[in-house]
Amino acid sequence: MDEARAVLHRLERIEALERESAPARLLLAEVHALLREAEAWVATERGGTDLAEQALQRCRDAADSHAREHVTAEAVPE
Repeated sequence: MDEARAVLHRLERIEALERESAPARLLLAEVHALLREAEAWVATERGGTDLAEQALQRCRDAADSHAREHVTAEAVPE
């Protein structure tokens, strides 16, 4: 149950940062932390987590893709 609370707390933090127009780098760090916490939550469940695991993989892929795009955008001068 602590894992679920950690995930919910992290989601609230991300929402607050979005409202504050926090830098993308900070939001991305929070998303990565959210993924770790969600993985811990899924690991504590007994079964029936296939959909959650698939969702986590999609989130990991999206976060990694965003990170690559952000690094590329910073490397290219305007």
